[in-house]
Amino acid sequence: MEHIEKRIEQKIERKFKKGITKAVKITFAIIFGILLAFLCGYVVMRLWNWLMPDLFGLAIISYWQAVGILILAKIFFGMGNCSSGGSGKYKKKFKNRKCEPIKREFSEWEHYDEFWKEEGETAFKEYVARFKSKA
Repeated sequence: MEHIEKRIEQKIERKFKKGITKAVKITFAIIFGILLAFLCGYVVMRLWNWLMPDLFGLAIISYWQAVGILILAKIFFGMGNCSSGGSGKYKKKFKNRKCEPIKREFSEWEHYDEFWKEEGETAFKEYVARFKSKA
């Protein structure tokens, strides 16, 4: 009985430690993300204020204007989830689905010229004649 209680206690303790570790990792990831966002805004501000006034005669910007430029750039140029080198499961699945019908239909087109020479023109003329007689 005592052995079972000890195992249960150890199991609960491990789960608790794992949960604390996960919470600490998530907290540090959030803090790191916020610091990275502030750093990106600062870098954009410094680069803008260093280059743009001299090159193009534009005004100097503040930190928050630099952050606004970054946000606008993300809106205009995408959120970064459609990169060309991505290995996303959905992307591969969609790409394969999109190209399959074209591949299948293309093999049938190699006989198109022969068909048009033998039957196509006369079949088309008959179709037009039927269509005109209905109207």
